[in-house]
Formats: sequence, structure tokens, C-alpha cells
Amino acid sequence: MHRESTTKSLSPAVAFAAAAALALAVAVPVYAHHAFGAEFDPNRPLVLKGPVVRVEWVNPHTWIHLEVTTDDGSKEVWMVEGGTPNSLLRRGLKRDTIKIGQIVVVDGYQAKDRSNRANGRDVTFEDGQKFFLGSSGTGAPYDKERRGR
Repeated sequence: MHRESTTKSLSPAVAFAAAAALALAVAVPVYAHHAFGAEFDPNRPLVLKGPVVRVEWVNPHTWIHLEVTTDDGSKEVWMVEGGTPNSLLRRGLKRDTIKIGQIVVVDGYQAKDRSNRANGRDVTFEDGQKFFLGSSGTGAPYDKERRGR
């Protein structure tokens, strides 16, 4: 008795489409994660102070949104990028450590496009507790000191 094989091979077009889909799926997360120098300016350090209005604890970066009062008294909301949730957890910062309404001070670097976005170096709480947010900015004296430890 002769049995026919039920195994079929993929056509070259289907195999190419599957390989292209796999390559795209792998490339999208890599593209979404950017280098510091692509978006932030190491020559534009800044200090932001204000109440937290939102916290995003998501990969690949956490985000702290602050309401900052400008010199003319108007209010601006700034988005501050931090490290990955996992890296912040290893430093002792938890999801509920930063609370809505809490006043914080953030040291960081402004976005190259001069928008209200920054890469955070440190966050300091009202009680003086300070956490490194994971900035990958280079060239700042703070970062050189940190690497030497």
C-alpha cells in the first residue's frame, strides 16, 4: 500500500514573505529604542521642579510627566524619560514610589527639538531622597563621576 506524503513545501514567495515579516517584527523594537544622542542634547542640561501629573511605567523607558511653572507664571507639562522599569526596580525605585501630585526635582537634558521632553538623570523627592533615572547621556561631569565608581 502506497501512502502519499502530506508534507508540502512552501513556495519561494511565501517563504520570502514569512522571512520579511519576521525581520520586521525583530526590527521594530530595535528602531523604537533610540540612542541618547539621537533625541537629547548633552549641551542643554536642565532642572525641572513640579508636581507629578502622570507616570508611565512601560518598556523600553519609564516616563514621568511634571507640571512646571515657567518664569512668567504659566504652566507647562514636561515628559521626562527614565530608564527601563527593570533597571529602576534594581535601584530601589518602585512603580508606586512616584505618586501623582508629589513634588519632585528632575535633573536631565532637553530634547534636541526643544520640545517639553527631557532625558532624566536624577529625580529628587521632597525628603531629599535621590534616584538615578538611568540617563545614557555622555559628556556631563556627573556621568563621568558615576562611571568612575
